[in-house]
Amino acid sequence: MAAPELTLAAAAPAYPAGPASPGRRLWHEARRAPVLVWLSAIVLLLTAWAAIAPATLVRYSPLETDLLNTLAPLSAQHWFGTDEIGRDLYSRVVYGARESVLIGLLAMAIAIAVAVPLGFLAALTPPLARGAVDRFIEILLSFPTLLVALLFVTILGQSPLNVAIAVGIGSAPGYARLVRGQTLLVRSSAYVEAAIALGHSRARVLLQHIVPNAIRPLIPVTGLGVGKSIVWSSSLSFLGLGVKPPSSEWGALLAAGKAQLLEAPWLMIVPGTAVVLVALSFSTLFSYIQARSEGSRT
Repeated sequence: MAAPELTLAAAAPAYPAGPASPGRRLWHEARRAPVLVWLSAIVLLLTAWAAIAPATLVRYSPLETDLLNTLAPLSAQHWFGTDEIGRDLYSRVVYGARESVLIGLLAMAIAIAVAVPLGFLAALTPPLARGAVDRFIEILLSFPTLLVALLFVTILGQSPLNVAIAVGIGSAPGYARLVRGQTLLVRSSAYVEAAIALGHSRARVLLQHIVPNAIRPLIPVTGLGVGKSIVWSSSLSFLGLGVKPPSSEWGALLAAGKAQLLEAPWLMIVPGTAVVLVALSFSTLFSYIQARSEGSRT
């Protein structure tokens, strides 16, 4: 009786599949993301494009006036209409993305730069100093962020840099509280106690174990903070204490459109929608990233 022939599949040795590349893992994670996350990513990509190369997206200069075509409604020629002196609102919104996003990013960087040392001081200093830093953070937290930002921008003056500083200082106490809590959690963890038992120096334990693990939760939180900073900086400009016209920063556009609210409501609806969309996109995307990172650690 003839022996059965071996098929190619049976004869081929079974090798274990190799580890997926980082690019393939990232694509696999992206495919599983909800539609809302994809839409948020698209909005942020378009915003980044507008901030980096606004001239490639518009036909008119943001400062070009047309006194014969003032307060024109939305049309094929002017997608978002025109303002009281005939400037194309679409061009102004696109060019305003750079200033608005830069203020949000700078404010978040300032908030983290202030919050991280405060959080470490509140968790790692001797009890007397720790209590004083805790009380200081709690006093700052008792004031609304916008109120603290109003105070600082009144002291420093009105400019994009001062608005970013004011918003950053106003939002720093919340992040300092987060760093403090995470530092206390890491300091009492088993791996820190093991490092101390092995005779590692305090500086080595601090730099290799406590600092990296205490700061890690801030990475996804920063994205959420950028969206909030854009909203707060726009609020300051809307109140007349932020960036001044003729700047096309979104808050300044909102402030300029107040006078024509009934006659030309698009002057407030369009920049207001831009602020809300970008802030929600930051929150949605980075909330998803934070949830995925927390799920991967558990």
